Amino acid sequence: MKNNAIASRDVDFAKWYTDVVRSAKLADYSSVKGCIVIEPNGYAIWERMQEILDKKFKELGHVNCQMPLLIPENLLKKETELVEGFAPEVAWVTSGGQKELEERLCIRPTSETLFCDYYRDHVKSHRDLPMLYNQWCNVLRWEKETRPFLRSREFLWQEGHTIHATEEEAMKEVDQMMGVYHWFHNEILAIPSIRGRKTDKEKFAGAEYTLTNEALMYNGVALQAGTSHYFGQKFAKAYGVTFTNKENKEEYVYQTSWGTTTRMIGGLIMVHSDDYGLVLPPRIAPKQVVIIPIGDSEKVSTLAQQYQETLRKEGITAFIDNSEKSPGFKFAEAEVQGIPIRIEIGERDLEKGEVTFVRRDTREKCIEKMDIDLVSYIKNLLNTIQNDMYQRALKRRENLTFEAHNLKEMEEILNKQPGFIHAMWCGDVACEEKIKEIKGCKSRCILEDAEKIDDVCVCCGKKAKHVVVWALQY
Repeated sequence: MKNNAIASRDVDFAKWYTDVVRSAKLADYSSVKGCIVIEPNGYAIWERMQEILDKKFKELGHVNCQMPLLIPENLLKKETELVEGFAPEVAWVTSGGQKELEERLCIRPTSETLFCDYYRDHVKSHRDLPMLYNQWCNVLRWEKETRPFLRSREFLWQEGHTIHATEEEAMKEVDQMMGVYHWFHNEILAIPSIRGRKTDKEKFAGAEYTLTNEALMYNGVALQAGTSHYFGQKFAKAYGVTFTNKENKEEYVYQTSWGTTTRMIGGLIMVHSDDYGLVLPPRIAPKQVVIIPIGDSEKVSTLAQQYQETLRKEGITAFIDNSEKSPGFKFAEAEVQGIPIRIEIGERDLEKGEVTFVRRDTREKCIEKMDIDLVSYIKNLLNTIQNDMYQRALKRRENLTFEAHNLKEMEEILNKQPGFIHAMWCGDVACEEKIKEIKGCKSRCILEDAEKIDDVCVCCGKKAKHVVVWALQY
């Protein structure tokens, strides 16, 4: 039976999304306008994301640190492009207690300036390089329109900041970290994503270029899912970050930054979930298996305990729902919270020597014999669910990927069904702005190695330079 607390995904996607967030107890609204309370279920997903990504970062030589929350105004103003890019979103602290501050303090929207200030005092020689730092923190951006996880004023993220002795090494870092985000979305979140380069208009403020990881949601709207930026020596020159190279000459460092946020939770919801609630890929699910005993039989209780212990020994996150709720309520709760596998153990089933396994992604019930090789069965089922979820999402994306050869075709596509639109572009910002007039459609990324669709720009008809993916965006 459909969950009546959740709107239909195909009828009202925006309401459906909010209903899933609240029904699965991922987040709730707070008294602070534009900011959410991330509830335990939502934070558990973020912890899994942190755990997996942090391990990968450290394998690649990065270390974690923590920078201040506040940035002095004079420090922020040293890099003009960054200031201009973030000016509309910056929140300022103007007093401490009852005393007005001599200088305003910005609540960090990003931390390039703080890292530069630190690096300036701690880098002397090429032997100090590279410095591969990352921090897990919160930031504040004064967004006009907000939606849980997708766009809130305060959000959680990780931001990597690295400095290098050579341009080649820094560029390699930018590409490598974009590869990490691409791997994470495809292999862990089961979200098919594409890699590309942002246009100059859409790149990060102050960057020489930005690489991006783009995903398509169920409704055909794009979501930026991680970015990696190359700054060259621009910030280093603004903040005086120099080192003595191997020839004993002073030189500016080469800098990068890269990050992704809690909006990945929003992406998980919008790609995989359904009208019954949250659906989580097993590799990111905080709880992979829920065991629900039916009845008070000692045999039922003993088998449930045995199953839990057996699975946990194999690294599978299993737990028993021993709450005093009815079995039907427990089933519905496990379903709305997206737990990949539900095991139902009842007295009548045991009399038959059977146990019921339920897949969350398809809601399919499988009745198996009690003497089944539990660990192999569950591991295989988890892998099957993970792969099936990815393939369904990939097929959906392929069905919502189109080609356009002129503005009329782009408009027809967007009016009928939004999605990824591959089209040629001349490189002129005026054409980019003209395309944006069609329902706010934006360039998502340049596909640098893609085969040309045709030779002329989709907008102006002049000679084209790039294959670009266009879409509506969150």
